[in-house]
Amino acid sequence: MTEAAQALRDWDSFFVIVGSSAGALTGLQFVVLTLIADSPATRGRSDSVSAFGSPNVVHFCAALLVSAIFSAPWNSLGAPGIALAVCGALGVVYSLTVIRRTMLQQDYKPVLEDWTWHCALPLLSYAALVHAGLALGHNRADTLYIVGAASLLLVFIGIHNAWDTVTYVTLVMRPGPEEAGATSASPPAAPANPRPAPTDPPKN
Repeated sequence: MTEAAQALRDWDSFFVIVGSSAGALTGLQFVVLTLIADSPATRGRSDSVSAFGSPNVVHFCAALLVSAIFSAPWNSLGAPGIALAVCGALGVVYSLTVIRRTMLQQDYKPVLEDWTWHCALPLLSYAALVHAGLALGHNRADTLYIVGAASLLLVFIGIHNAWDTVTYVTLVMRPGPEEAGATSASPPAAPANPRPAPTDPPKN
């Protein structure tokens, strides 16, 4: 067994755990989108979904793809390194697109935590994957620690952002029980132009 194959075998259990977790957690985003669709305040806001919802699915799928790449039976680190570098480069481009969408959308004003988790950390993770992929081309097996950290960070980012969206929609965007009760108990509005009541004909 070559040194590269032995290094990948040592990481096999880690990538199996990360990949299976990322694949299972992808269903979490469907729950988030269901809550968004059921909320009248967020219905039809595609710009916000593109900036804060869809990237979570991409992060989960990226972690799953990285885990699948390094679970394959490679005989060297060069080929998976190239695949990892391409994956990371595409992630960097997508992260820059997400930053642009976040700046253009008008439905929500991001705070520092949003910029950190939705923009900065994903960009850092994908840039780390590019660096690790290029380093693996020189048979640097210790770079697998960077790959593992970046892929695990993508899973944590997706979990945090999905939970953040759920709490925002359920606690902030949805009307409270007082507002819902006031709306249901309010009487119907009077017609704008009511028909005048009939009058008796004049007596001679």
